[in-house]
Amino acid sequence: MPDRYHPALVVLHWLLAFCLIGLLIAGSTVLAPLPNTDPAKLISFRLHMGLGLITLLLMVLRLAVRLTTRRPAPADTGNAWLNRLAPATHWALYILAFTMALSGMVFSRASGLPDAVFGAGAMPASFDHSARTLHTIASRLLMALITLHIAAALWHQFIRRDGLMSRMALRRR
Repeated sequence: MPDRYHPALVVLHWLLAFCLIGLLIAGSTVLAPLPNTDPAKLISFRLHMGLGLITLLLMVLRLAVRLTTRRPAPADTGNAWLNRLAPATHWALYILAFTMALSGMVFSRASGLPDAVFGAGAMPASFDHSARTLHTIASRLLMALITLHIAAALWHQFIRRDGLMSRMALRRR
């Protein structure tokens, strides 16, 4: 059993961390407050939707690599409850990231947004759609889980000092 994750999985982990955190910040602090009449919203949507599609592709690739490569043994925190929580949290991160991508695509299509963003159509007057609600709820849950994930990594690194973060480092296996 390896003591580190496959290098492709490590690279994808950090790329996706950058993409997901960037998308969450941009969506909540840039896109949401801009009125639909602001030309900057169209540019922001182009970037958000483009990066969202790239992130979806990277998520599919990461899941495929994760399911087909050998991984280190599960971490032992010394607490059975935390040992069960960690894998559940990781799978929840996958589920929420895919939920974000799919609800974003549904909400975008239902609003007619791709015509405005990638074509010559007009910006929709409203984005009221149930998929937008799902997109918003999933974004808040994803923010919370990412925060929990980072807190757990820091706890392992600085409190437990168990070297767990070295398994996700880019260096020779």
